Amino acid sequence: MLRREAIKLNGQTISLSNSSDPYPKMDATEGLTRRCLEILAGCNCQLQIITKSNLVTRDDDLLCQVPATVALTITTDNEFIANIIEPNAPTPNQRIRAAQELQKAGIPVSVRIDPLIPHINDQPQKLIKTLADIGVKHITCSTYKAKPDNWNRLYQALPKVMEQLKPLYSAEGEKVGGSTLLPNEYRYKLLKNIRDTVLAQGMQFGVCREALHGLSTAACDGSWLMPQRSP
Repeated sequence: MLRREAIKLNGQTISLSNSSDPYPKMDATEGLTRRCLEILAGCNCQLQIITKSNLVTRDDDLLCQVPATVALTITTDNEFIANIIEPNAPTPNQRIRAAQELQKAGIPVSVRIDPLIPHINDQPQKLIKTLADIGVKHITCSTYKAKPDNWNRLYQALPKVMEQLKPLYSAEGEKVGGSTLLPNEYRYKLLKNIRDTVLAQGMQFGVCREALHGLSTAACDGSWLMPQRSP
């Protein structure tokens, strides 16, 4: 199907993927994403990868062939917390190493510390310093948007923390669409503190889906990192 559709392409920017991870575990053996990247690179497309998998490093040879960036989600550098809230994802250390390998290969990386959850991963200063040291140029953050399904899953995993968060979301939270956000003032203070840390490390900062655009110093998707084509 992609081969048929790709006939229409010539140098456009293609994002993989905004609604689901392009590197599920099965791709380690199936290689479907790699085959898609081969087709898109053959159409001279610019590629933006959004993932939380270290498997993306397998395809760095293809990503070097065309202008490309990778946005890598690293929710926390705390292995214990990560195992609770992301039990099926690669470990934080695996993802940090992936960011480092991509940078060394000449593929610019932005990192998404997302979602930020008070009392769980809202103090990422050590992670930000680590990322700056390996050459990451951009950090994107957004706060946890509570919905009944994800709230229930988190409550089962971390009941004491979620009890602490109840007042912030149930009584004081801001309703946006089908989600509940932290109070506006709380979100602003939290994100500004992280922004200040990011800028102090010489990186750019973006917020997504927060209606706090004044905090961003660059596009939240990290697209500004896309290498320019040679004239």
